[in-house]
Amino acid sequence: MRFDFRATLADRDFDVALEMEPGQTLAVLGPNGAGKSTLFAIIAGLLRPDSGQAHLGERTLFDMDPSNRAWLAPHERGTALLAQEPLLFPHLSALENVAFGPRSKGSSVSSSRDTARRWLAATDTAALAARRPSELSGGQAQRVAVARALAAGPDLLLLDEPMAALDIHAAPLMRRLLKSVLAQRSAIIITHDVLDALMLADRVMVLEDGHITESGNTREVLNKPRSRFAAGLAGLNLLGGTVCAEGIETSYGLLAGTPEGELAPGDRAAAAFRPSAVSVYLDPPHGSPRNMLRASITEIEPHGDGIRVRAGDLAADITPSALADLGLAPGAEAHFAIKATAVTIYGA
Repeated sequence: MRFDFRATLADRDFDVALEMEPGQTLAVLGPNGAGKSTLFAIIAGLLRPDSGQAHLGERTLFDMDPSNRAWLAPHERGTALLAQEPLLFPHLSALENVAFGPRSKGSSVSSSRDTARRWLAATDTAALAARRPSELSGGQAQRVAVARALAAGPDLLLLDEPMAALDIHAAPLMRRLLKSVLAQRSAIIITHDVLDALMLADRVMVLEDGHITESGNTREVLNKPRSRFAAGLAGLNLLGGTVCAEGIETSYGLLAGTPEGELAPGDRAAAAFRPSAVSVYLDPPHGSPRNMLRASITEIEPHGDGIRVRAGDLAADITPSALADLGLAPGAEAHFAIKATAVTIYGA
């Protein structure tokens, strides 16, 4: 079952188009306010776009063309939305919460409960069937919510940061569960966690300011990001520039590295490298490293067990002792050395 979607919202500068094949999981990444929740609201039928159309298999979810206008109600779309909070009915047991979907579609009480029991078992919550939501932990409630969404038999599952409200112990369990249940169904997952994207998604789409800035195979995008947001998620520096004989000419200076793909002088390209591959000096070091960029430090912040030094788009990870020895401070001019072997250059 194929999913085709395009929608625009003039008042929110939202213009997004996407396609999905059967059984795919798409991770939608982007900063707060990028339009991720707007995307879900339109797909689920909670928000009307100004223009566009969406098709889920042979079903038209909406078509805003005045000559062929169509709009399916949320409960007729074949989509199921799982929010950050479980949102279970407080007066119903876990079993009755999960049975609600098939029951609302016309299944008998006994058939709906049988379906509910199957999905409770699949989400490892069968022993919780008689409990009310107030008697469940956060992780248990979210697993019951997954069972409820799946019991409705959706053609497309929408997951809005399903791990966001879970503690560090419950999140890995939920991630393993979703990896299992998403294996044979179409789903879109909103997440800020690169681990979710790597473990759960076949493809990723980066959404910024209501527009797609990049999309593609999950590992390809995170290994060779072309947007600053994706590079940040992947833990990489990303500098753009123009290909030249020696490498790539960036706003910080010439950067040599390992080219990948067909690149010709004058092409726009991107250079990616890890902050841990960057060394910082107040004065040019002896030996004249091949890549030496000079920039003014903008931020110094803790990062794990070390210190991250930023100079605009450039970041370096150093030790606390190195920071003390160098006496770095925002505003200081510094030299950033990067081994050419640590830099990957590819088409932008």
